[in-house]
Amino acid sequence: MTDIDEALKTRATQWFAKLRDEICAAFEACEDDVAAAGNPGGLEAGRFERTEWSRPAGEGAGSQGGGGVMSVLRGRVFEKAGVNISIVHGEFSEQFRAQIPGAAEDPRFWAAGVSLVAHPRSPRVPIAHMNTRMIVTTKGWFGGGGDLTPVFPDDADTADFHAAFRSACDTYDADYYPKYKKWCDEYFFLPHRDEPRGVGGIFYDNLDSGDWETDFAFTQDVGKAFRDIYPAIVRRHMDDGWSAEDTEKQLIKRGRYVEFNLIHDRGTKFGLMTGGNTEAILMSMPPLAAWP
Repeated sequence: MTDIDEALKTRATQWFAKLRDEICAAFEACEDDVAAAGNPGGLEAGRFERTEWSRPAGEGAGSQGGGGVMSVLRGRVFEKAGVNISIVHGEFSEQFRAQIPGAAEDPRFWAAGVSLVAHPRSPRVPIAHMNTRMIVTTKGWFGGGGDLTPVFPDDADTADFHAAFRSACDTYDADYYPKYKKWCDEYFFLPHRDEPRGVGGIFYDNLDSGDWETDFAFTQDVGKAFRDIYPAIVRRHMDDGWSAEDTEKQLIKRGRYVEFNLIHDRGTKFGLMTGGNTEAILMSMPPLAAWP
């Protein structure tokens, strides 16, 4: 495994936890502030509940160690929102080594990150996903991104969501945003239905410019961009009422979300194939979904 200073790993994991705390606070503030029209059931404001998980360290091929913390909210704005932290290490199994940069030479790995999925109760509030991560094998890199999946697309929401990520990208490289937007559009696509999952965002992986500090700063700014823009979009729509027909459309859109995450998502496959916590990995699943 590459010789990346333990202090750098610590800084990355501390940032992921800090970002988790800030996003959780923003979501809970939305729970506190929603008006009656956005809470027709008269539900109480939700709060994140944290559950730690761990896996015992082993030896040899496929061995694992580390753990994480699940933070899950079930409330009146967010029917289900999860913001998870993981810090794991071990060895990749033989069947998985060829798929990960640097793992064929040495199967040992270390990975840490924060992963978020929000399934709002209101069909008028868009579903959202975000994650950022640091992975170390014989190579080391960052990855992540965020995307928006509205049931009812809103041009202003889409424009502002993309503008937030463009601003984060342009600070570092003018090529980042168009490249990472295209990567997102191509990645979050359901080929079996020939349709995008949502209205996009950015997606990046294997980011290793040779300057760890700059790559880490960029990864932090991606997280900050999501932290700031998504709760603002939630607040635009969380007080709106909705109909039973709206809910039916929401459940079908959630079904598409399930299809992508179980069939195509690399993060889901990575977690399951490296012995991660199943409940944490499948946290992205909505509480209810439907198929026509």
